[in-house]
Amino acid sequence: MKAPKVGRGRAWRRGGGGIVGCLLVATVVAGCTTARSDLGTSVSSCYLALPTATKAVGGHGHLLGVQRFTVGRLQQQVPTLYRDLTSRPSSGKGVCVVAFSGMFHASSVSAARGRRSGRLAVVVSTTPGNHLLGTVIFARPPLRFGHTHAG
Repeated sequence: MKAPKVGRGRAWRRGGGGIVGCLLVATVVAGCTTARSDLGTSVSSCYLALPTATKAVGGHGHLLGVQRFTVGRLQQQVPTLYRDLTSRPSSGKGVCVVAFSGMFHASSVSAARGRRSGRLAVVVSTTPGNHLLGTVIFARPPLRFGHTHAG
């Protein structure tokens, strides 16, 4: 006895259904992994301030970290930094604080404030807008820029 022939149309429907199913799964997965415009952190908008901050320190030093503050929180948590700014941001704006380690002199940074020289330069700019508010030179960090744990 001969086995019955499976029609070509039936095979194509079965294979086509599998392909359609795979495409549907791929579309759903792609929707879950679309590119995003930020890094998923609270400081994402401050990464736009990196070119401004790097220019303010003349391209010298090593980047220590970036933090974002509201003006009120900066004034409350880091009063020495807020007090040393060359201009005061409006209360509705946020500020980006970018720290660099190295050896800095007031004559070699933009909008210098604080000490005449030191091992830390902290650049403060507005967000949005990246308007430079000042580069404050410190001997020791006025706030913590590292992470206490990974993950």
